[in-house]
Amino acid sequence: MEKIKVGIVGNGGISGVHVQGYQAIPDRAEIYALCDINKERALALAKRLGVPEERVFDNVYDMVKLDELDAVDVCTWNNGHADCTIAALNAGKHVLCEKPMAMNAKQAIAMKEAADKNGKHLQIGFVRRFGNDMEVLKNIEADGWFGDLYYAKVNYTRRNGCPGGWFSDSSRSGGGPLIDLGVHVIDFSRYLMGNHKPVSVYGVTFDKLKNRPDVRKAGGYISTDAGSKEIYDVEDLAVGLIRFDNGSVISIDAAFSLNQAGDKGDMEFFGTKAGAKITNQVELFSSMSGYMTNTQLAYPTSFDFVHSFNSEIKHFIDCITVPGTKCIAPAEDGVVLMKILDGLYESAKTGHEVIID
Repeated sequence: MEKIKVGIVGNGGISGVHVQGYQAIPDRAEIYALCDINKERALALAKRLGVPEERVFDNVYDMVKLDELDAVDVCTWNNGHADCTIAALNAGKHVLCEKPMAMNAKQAIAMKEAADKNGKHLQIGFVRRFGNDMEVLKNIEADGWFGDLYYAKVNYTRRNGCPGGWFSDSSRSGGGPLIDLGVHVIDFSRYLMGNHKPVSVYGVTFDKLKNRPDVRKAGGYISTDAGSKEIYDVEDLAVGLIRFDNGSVISIDAAFSLNQAGDKGDMEFFGTKAGAKITNQVELFSSMSGYMTNTQLAYPTSFDFVHSFNSEIKHFIDCITVPGTKCIAPAEDGVVLMKILDGLYESAKTGHEVIID
């Protein structure tokens, strides 16, 4: 079988783990072309990877003209996801697009329509679906151990953790911590709880602390395009409730900047028979012989960043090359999540519940 030739669009921070994913399966995939609006950055990565200069571009439209290119991996700012994905699909390429799928649901629907029209695979970068914690919880849920999972409390909040650059510029990001961090834990929860249809949301956003340039950052990720003159016109905290057609509810907190003890990434799930909490490890809560029990598994359950991205990339290649492979992170799930995010932002503006079609 010939290697799948992949072009990566957007060669900033997140593209690094995508590169590692393809390098982990060198017999099945090849990074064949690179593209970035900062061509010097693309050329520097090409030199490191051994990609010839003639296959380095500063716009996706030229890159997808390569007939031999099989697939495109979109790692741009959020405002480039739709245009780059649709251009690649219309050129007959398969696409892996980083999360969030787009800036809004309208763009996401157009992306899915392009995939359907061209008969090409479109996968969304919901990397948390590929973690050890998800594997463990999905297996336990499939055995009926939780009973009916009806409520989740998910939290992805930082004390002082805006990466700067495009992350705080709404024209490029589409929003703040809700669309950047919240997307991970909302999708994780919805996927674990059965991918039910959302019917309504209520959201609130705050713009109180902003980027806090006067407070020193203690580590954390910094955007590759962060600079001294920062735009900050996104929320610094978002909270919300999401209600689904089976009656289940997810409560979400997402923050770039919050006066709390430290960064948090807890997820709690509550079922009629048992519950679970994810911090660094999965903890399970149930009862046995009339006694309440707390359980930790003698098995790795923590989220491994590199392993999860490698699994996501391998799955993308499987979906392209292995007949019958069912996509774990399909475009339709990306569309639904964008409808949830749109609804939460709209609710925050109006102060009212938003019904989701």
